[in-house]
Amino acid sequence: MNWGKLFLRFLWIVFLTITTQIGGIVYIIAFLLYKKRPLKRGLAFIIVYLIATFAIVPYVAPVFGREKIKTNDAIKIHMFFTSLANRDYVVPEVNIVLADVSHVLRQSYPDVAIHCLDANFPFFDGFPLLPHLSHKDGKKLDISLLYKNKEGNVTNAKPSISGYGIFVSPREIEYDQITVCKQKGYWQYDFPKYLTLGTTHDDLNFSEDATRKLLQSIVKHPSISKVFLEPHLRDRMKVRHPKLRYHGCRAVRHDDHIHLQVY
Repeated sequence: MNWGKLFLRFLWIVFLTITTQIGGIVYIIAFLLYKKRPLKRGLAFIIVYLIATFAIVPYVAPVFGREKIKTNDAIKIHMFFTSLANRDYVVPEVNIVLADVSHVLRQSYPDVAIHCLDANFPFFDGFPLLPHLSHKDGKKLDISLLYKNKEGNVTNAKPSISGYGIFVSPREIEYDQITVCKQKGYWQYDFPKYLTLGTTHDDLNFSEDATRKLLQSIVKHPSISKVFLEPHLRDRMKVRHPKLRYHGCRAVRHDDHIHLQVY
């Protein structure tokens, strides 16, 4: 027995599981079908995984109280990988919030969509969607901030491919929670800067007005329990609400996205 290959396969199964939840099981199935034929095994993995992800999992997830994010012209999944990796599942209440909030946003910005980032996996409470330790019950969702182009128009474009990691940092006169956390030894606080997957649209600027409109409609929604955002952006946009909280130094900085959760 080649223990080295066995260990590498084990690591690959673990990686697929923590990244997609179902990938490890699919790999085991493909391996059992084609133990000594790696090319056929790889092809079988791709085919079975795609069938499971897009034709089976969406119909099984409701048994666990979850469903895919319902997209339309006003609600988008920012990156295809999110859907490919089964990271776009929520409890039904989150879809209700998205529908209501997008309707409010479109009254002021008719062509602007809410871009959803990481949500939750389809199965089992307590199974975290790494690197988000709290995204494990279907009730959490990250959404992108809103930006304007060089002409000053609010746009659906985002400054990074993943939607994460390009921060709206504190101004000199604003409270700098990021520096406070890092000086306390929380080195992971700005780790998302390594998760951009590349930058795009260098001409974008943070849209304070549009994001304020979005944030206000979220915190006012009766199904929302908590919203996380960096203190300097909360203060800059002058949004005050008991549901709008600070997430703590043990998490990562939230000036590249808004984290919302329902009851």
